Amino acid sequence: MAKAWTFGENMNTDEIIPGRYNITIDPLELAKNVFCEVKPEYAKTVQPRDIIVGGQNFGCGSSREHAPIAIKGSQAKCIIAPSFARIFFRNCINIGLPILECPAAAADITEGDDIDVDLASGKIFNRTNGNQYQANALPDFVLKIADTGGIVNFLKTHDIQELMMNAEG
Repeated sequence: MAKAWTFGENMNTDEIIPGRYNITIDPLELAKNVFCEVKPEYAKTVQPRDIIVGGQNFGCGSSREHAPIAIKGSQAKCIIAPSFARIFFRNCINIGLPILECPAAAADITEGDDIDVDLASGKIFNRTNGNQYQANALPDFVLKIADTGGIVNFLKTHDIQELMMNAEG
């Protein structure tokens, strides 16, 4: 079972991880305080592979990578939202945190729903209410980046040309 954790529109990076905790980039340390001001129970009760479901413009605010690193450190499987702030979107890809844009799922999923996500196909299943949603699937090269834990890890073991070939087609 993967529990859905829901958040509203315009969730900014300081609400994800307040600036006072950005003295480290250690994912596990940041995860201890992720969402501490908007959902204090999250860090203490989140389970590996739980799903974050946000509203429009999720991750707006600063360009610091601390926010997606904190979420990844909490072992969330992915984030689903109707839209993401552009730099947050890019930071998530760079650190290997999968994100799916799916307005229908974000509007229908409620806190605590049992959710399953197939990142390769973009299919989202809500086992609580029986609904299924289709997000845009992540491109293969993005899945490869996520599977290796981020772009830096990918480039440590792969050639940049491999990534570029995958991105082109």
